[in-house]
Amino acid sequence: MPSPSSNGGANGAAVAAIRTLALVGPAAAGKTLLSEALLLQAGAIKTAGSLERGSTVSDFDPLERKAQHSLGASVMHLQHDGVRVHLIDTPGAPDLVGQALPALEAVETAAVVINAAAGIEPAAVRMMEYAAERQLDRLIVVNKIDSAGIDLPALLAQIQAAFGKECLPLNLPDAGGAKVVDCFYNREGHSDFGSVADAHRALVEQVVEVDAEFVDRYLNDGDIDAAELHAPLEQALREGHLIPVCFVSARTGAGVAELLDVIVKLLPDPTEGNPPDFLNGEGADAQLMHAEPDPAKHVLAHVFKVTADPFVGKLGIFRVHQGTVAPGSLLYVGHGRKPFKVGRLFLLQGKEQVELARALPGDICAVAKVDELHYDAVLHDAAEDEHIHLKPLPFPVPVHGVAISPKRHGDEQRMWEIMSKLVAEDPCLKIEHLAATNETVLYGLGDLHLRMLLERLREVYKFEVDTRPPRIAYRETVTAPAEGHHRHKKQSGGAGQFGEVFLRIEPLARGAGFEFADEVKGGTIPGQFIPAVEKGVREVLASGAIAGYPVVDVKVVVYDGKHHSVDSKEIAFVTAGRKAFVEAIRAARPIVLEPIANIEITAPDAAMGDIAGDLSAKRGQVNGTANAAAGTMVVRGQAPMSELAGYQSRLNAMTAGQGRYTITLSHYEAVPPAVQQQLVSAHKVHDDE
Repeated sequence: MPSPSSNGGANGAAVAAIRTLALVGPAAAGKTLLSEALLLQAGAIKTAGSLERGSTVSDFDPLERKAQHSLGASVMHLQHDGVRVHLIDTPGAPDLVGQALPALEAVETAAVVINAAAGIEPAAVRMMEYAAERQLDRLIVVNKIDSAGIDLPALLAQIQAAFGKECLPLNLPDAGGAKVVDCFYNREGHSDFGSVADAHRALVEQVVEVDAEFVDRYLNDGDIDAAELHAPLEQALREGHLIPVCFVSARTGAGVAELLDVIVKLLPDPTEGNPPDFLNGEGADAQLMHAEPDPAKHVLAHVFKVTADPFVGKLGIFRVHQGTVAPGSLLYVGHGRKPFKVGRLFLLQGKEQVELARALPGDICAVAKVDELHYDAVLHDAAEDEHIHLKPLPFPVPVHGVAISPKRHGDEQRMWEIMSKLVAEDPCLKIEHLAATNETVLYGLGDLHLRMLLERLREVYKFEVDTRPPRIAYRETVTAPAEGHHRHKKQSGGAGQFGEVFLRIEPLARGAGFEFADEVKGGTIPGQFIPAVEKGVREVLASGAIAGYPVVDVKVVVYDGKHHSVDSKEIAFVTAGRKAFVEAIRAARPIVLEPIANIEITAPDAAMGDIAGDLSAKRGQVNGTANAAAGTMVVRGQAPMSELAGYQSRLNAMTAGQGRYTITLSHYEAVPPAVQQQLVSAHKVHDDE
C-alpha cells in the first residue's frame, strides 16, 4: 500500500488523519446509540440523544422517529486526537439491507455490532460475509455488556467458532462490565475474563505472524512493544488475519472512550485499507483498477447514497477515493458529457450540513440539488474516465411484490414520477408495469420494506395509493380440436346487421402463440370481412372464454360463412367471429394454465427439511441442492407462482430470518381441476355482477 508520505506533504498527512467506519449488524444491537455515544465522547454533541424521544443524530427522519429504529444509512463525523472520523449508522432489519450494504462502499472498516444479550444473529453473519467479500477490515463490537445474565466469555467463544480464531479481543470487560481493560498495549492486568497477559500475548502472536522479521524478534525477545506493531497490524487487518473484538456499553459509556481510541490509533486510514475494486470498461472487456488515495491525482469519487426530498431537493452523498474535491470543482457524472460545478460542499451530521472547504481521499461528503446524481454514479474530473465504475455489490433481488394504483383517477403519471424517485434511493426496490395483468407492481425485500416505502409516499409526498396482491398471470388454452358457429342477425328498422361464421380450432404447442388462417371458398365471406372475423377472435384472445384470462397456443381456421349484400357490415362479422370462437373453445376441452417459477433459496443447512416440505405442500418440488457459504445451502426447485405469494414471510419463519430467495418464470402448465373450477366460478360471478 502507498504510504502517507507519497500523497504530497501536508495533504498526505491530512489523508492519514482520516478514518471511515460503518456500523452494521442486526436490528436492536444498539448501533444508533453507539454512534451517539461516540459523538458525545468526542465532543461532537453536548448531550446524548434518545430513541424514545427521537432526538438521536442519525435517526432524524420523521418515520425513523416514529418507528424508533433506523430505516436508512445516516452519515456523521467527529474529531478525536486530530483525526477526522466518518461514521455511517445503518439499519439492521433484513428487509432494509439495500440501505445498509452501500455503506460498505464508502469505508475502510466495517464494525459489526453484536448485541451481547442476543448473541450472534443472522444479520451479523451476513454483514461479516459481505465485508469479507469486499475485502474490508472488520471489527466486531460487542455492545450491551451491562445486560443482566450474560456470559461474555461464552459469547467470545461463539464469535470465534462462527468467524474464526482470528477474532481476538483488543480489550476485555472488567468490574462486571462497568469498564473495559486494554489488552493490546497493556501487558499485565486483570479482567472479568482473567489474565490480561494471555489476551495480550495472543494478540501480539497473531499480528507478528504476517511479518517474518517480527516473528524472529518475538521468538528471540519473548515480546514486542505494541507501539512498534502498526505496520504488521494494518497488514493483519487488511488480510483478515486479525478481526479485533471490542467490548462496550453504549448505554453506560463503558468502553466507548477505548473504542474511540481503537478507531483513531489502530484502524486503517485511506492509505492503509484495501482499495475498492473499480472496473474500467464494460462487460468482459472491463479492466480491474484501483484508485490511489492521492489528493494530487484526478478525482474519482463514488455516490453511495442519494436522497430526494420534496422540500429540500436531491442530496448526493459520496466518498472521495482519489483526488481533491472543492467548491468550484467541475465534475462529470459517469458517462455524462457535461460537467456540473460543485457549489457548496458539505460534511453531514445526520440531518445537519456542515460546509467543507475541500474533500480529500477518504472524506465522505455531499452536494445538494444536482439532478444528474444517482446511486452508484462515479464522479470524475477527466472526460477519459467516463467508463470507470465500481464493481457491483451483490444485492438481494427484490421479489416481494404489491400492486399499486393511485387513489385519484388521473394521478398515474405523478405516481410514477414519485415512485421513480423513491426507487432511485434504494437499489433493492423495483417498480414495473406488467402488461400481462395490466397493473403496476412495486417489488421489495419483504413486508417491512414495502410498508416503510408506502408510508414515506404518504407522509412525505402526501400521495395516497391503493394496494393489493399482484394478480397471477393465468392463461387459457384448449386441449382438443373443435368447431364453432355463430349467426349474427340484427334488424331494428332500416339497414340491419348480418354475418355468419363457421370456424374450427386446434391446440398448438406450448409457447407457440396464435395462428389465424382463412380457408373460405367461393366468397361465402367476402375478403373485406375476414379481418373483422379475426378482430372478433382476437377480442376473445385478450379477454378469455372461460375464466377471463388471455387465450394462448391455439390455431383458428375460418372455413365457411354467409353474408348479406345489404346488411353485412364489419361489426356483424366481428360479433359472429367472437361468439363462434367462444363456442369452439368451450367444446375443445379448455384448461387454465398457471405460471410456474424457478425458485432458488439460500438458507441455513438446518432449515433444508422444512423448506423442502413447505415447497411440496405448495405444489412445488426440489430439483437440487448445493453448498454455499459455511453452514448454508442453496435449494433449487419449481413452484406455481400463485403459491409463492408472501413466501418471504414463510421463509423468515422457517429460517429465523436468514433465508433469501429469487424467482424467475420457467413455463406454464395446467392448474389442478379444483383450482380451475374456482377460477371459472369466480369469473362467472364477476360476469353476473
